[in-house]
Amino acid sequence: MSAIGPTGGVQDIIALRQQLIGQSSALQGLRDQQGVDGTSEVKKPAGGGFADTLQSALGSVNETQMRSAEMTEGYERGEVTDVAQVMLARQEAGVAFEATLQVRNKLLSAYQEIMRMGV
Repeated sequence: MSAIGPTGGVQDIIALRQQLIGQSSALQGLRDQQGVDGTSEVKKPAGGGFADTLQSALGSVNETQMRSAEMTEGYERGEVTDVAQVMLARQEAGVAFEATLQVRNKLLSAYQEIMRMGV
């Protein structure tokens, strides 16, 4: 068995959570940059814009799912013997996918609400 155990997966989940918190605070900073009169004074942030943040988050979710698939295939081939690590990787990929799905639903809802607004 591996000396790392399930804590490696837990550390990955904590790192993913920290990344999501960082991206959330970046989005909050963009919202705070709007002027008092409601006009936007947003300049391109040093770390990139919303599209870059979203793309990096989707890339991270994809990497998590790929790592989970590789661990599952490794377990099926007998290369990985710790079933707890495999299950933790699968759960982590599932949580990441669910979070991505919720973000997509919120973005779609916001888009539909904007489209219903009168001009």
